[in-house]
Amino acid sequence: MNKPFAFKQFTVEQDKCAMKIGTDSVLLGAWASVEANPFSVLDIGAGTGVLALMLAQRSNAELIDALEIDDDAYEQCVSNFENSPWGDRLFCYHASLVEFVEEIEDKYDLIISNPPFYSDAYKTDNTQRDLARFEDAMPFGHLLESAAHLLDETGIFCVIIPYSETDNFIALAREFQLYPNKILQIKGTPETEIKRSLIQFSFNETEVDTKELIIETARHQYTEDYIALTKDFYLKM
Repeated sequence: MNKPFAFKQFTVEQDKCAMKIGTDSVLLGAWASVEANPFSVLDIGAGTGVLALMLAQRSNAELIDALEIDDDAYEQCVSNFENSPWGDRLFCYHASLVEFVEEIEDKYDLIISNPPFYSDAYKTDNTQRDLARFEDAMPFGHLLESAAHLLDETGIFCVIIPYSETDNFIALAREFQLYPNKILQIKGTPETEIKRSLIQFSFNETEVDTKELIIETARHQYTEDYIALTKDFYLKM
């Protein structure tokens, strides 16, 4: 799993990162809207830097910042940025989210995050305990408060979370005046349950446009929707 991950326009080294390249990141990086031509983008919890790199490929944003607290992941992210075609537009900060929020006065047009979370497998009957354990990874309240603070008043915040956490996350977001505008629900196959939610938030309360995406109909038989979303990145699409 430590092999470099080659995309069509860039390659990501991942041997120093706990979070390897996965479907979640690629889905989010491909789905996050750049229709409003964002000038500035922020990736919270960058890991390898793959989300920032995908946004560099997809947009004309002149300022693409990433934030990573882990020493090894930070070094790898910087290296991946430098070795990409967009090194002059990409910058990684080595800091915690708390430090970053305190220091940065700029606002971002697009904020994106694939926050760390436990797999759904740990669930018990004790909802409160589950929530506490779940939020150890990166407390959702902290993430949402920070995103609301750093987001431009007309900007958008895009995130991918386990489907089981969707209602909780949306309720929490409301406390910071962030409202869901678009949701993409991800299923592995037509028969399986919804696994992930990709959600676009803004300060503008609208009708929520909810869609569903199925990844494959059988092993490596990808759906047209999934191919259309990811073909600019995956070599074999």
